[in-house]
Amino acid sequence: MSKIKLQHTTLNYVFDDFKKEQTILFSNSLGTDLTMWDKQVELLGAEFNILRYDTRGHGKSEVPAGEYSIEMLGKDVLDLLDYLKIQKVNFCGLSIGGLTGQWLGIHAPERLNKLILCNTAVKIGNAEGWNSRIEAVQKNGLDSIVSGTQERWFTPEFVAENKDEVDAVLVKFVQTPLAGYISCCAAVRDADFTAEVSKISVPTLIISGTEDAVTTIKDGGFLMGKIPNSLLAALKTAHISNIEKADDFTKLLIEFIKN
Repeated sequence: MSKIKLQHTTLNYVFDDFKKEQTILFSNSLGTDLTMWDKQVELLGAEFNILRYDTRGHGKSEVPAGEYSIEMLGKDVLDLLDYLKIQKVNFCGLSIGGLTGQWLGIHAPERLNKLILCNTAVKIGNAEGWNSRIEAVQKNGLDSIVSGTQERWFTPEFVAENKDEVDAVLVKFVQTPLAGYISCCAAVRDADFTAEVSKISVPTLIISGTEDAVTTIKDGGFLMGKIPNSLLAALKTAHISNIEKADDFTKLLIEFIKN
């Protein structure tokens, strides 16, 4: 892992340069870090270079004070690419990472080969819900919402069969810097790409979970209907589809990028 001081923050990242033609850049979900993509690395490494980073306020990245915006998170990505002198990537983001991907698709299409938007929506939740969550964790910490997070992130079947793996993910969740989590909650709360998402012109794959109550299959269908050059793939998962159906998820990426 490496850290770089960018224009507005310091990001922690891992760049596996396998000397391939194309690079995949992964953007993590709220309350996780770059290790959420560990199950993708082996299969994808045979085909692509892999760049992962901790979203600001998460993992080992800096936690700047104040509320964040998706524009800030998108500009962090552009600064990272500039620093590494990578002109174009295939961007894959999940949840808040998918919001970041939408911003990039709208505002920086020249930096993208292809775009993968996973378990996301043009608008995730509502202001009341996000403000309630912010208030709850400010008072009681992230431990207080672990149970609800597990229910949103994974199906009961996956939890029953993979308890150790789920517990490890939730440990990472609780370790997320509280201030960073709250600042990113504000970014999700304020994001709404309903009016702009149709501007995305790069080829786009949308991955939705059929059991995802946070960003539903209907949300994925809305994205597909608005983004001209897009297709929708459904996996039988809850919110963290790349962990719950890791091999199926990874194969979707390979097929989409290579075709």
